[in-house]
Amino acid sequence: LFLLVLATRFSDIELREEEGIPTEEFLESCYAIVPVLDKLGPTVFAPVKMDFVGNIKKINQKFITNKEEFDTLQKIVLHEVNAGVAQVRNSATEALLWLKRGLKFLKGFLTEVKNGEKNIQTAL
Repeated sequence: LFLLVLATRFSDIELREEEGIPTEEFLESCYAIVPVLDKLGPTVFAPVKMDFVGNIKKINQKFITNKEEFDTLQKIVLHEVNAGVAQVRNSATEALLWLKRGLKFLKGFLTEVKNGEKNIQTAL
């Protein structure tokens, strides 16, 4: 039920035809998930939440350095690739990779719960 009240949802993000995923809307959707992790289990999901928030912040830090230039995730990644820093630890590109993995993990977990799995450990 609490998932239905998210103010900003990934499904609401409009993909820009040639430019990709808008950074600000993506980050807002990610931030909206953080309280959901607390609802799922503040202890069990604490490491996931810390990872999520840390990666969101890394991407946001890059975004706020130049909101116009980095208005899509693709522009951030291309900038870091061209600058030779995409694979550097704590880059926005690395953070995006780990954030994507975290989102995929969360989706898998929620799918298990939705399909009737009652045991959190099994669903994880």
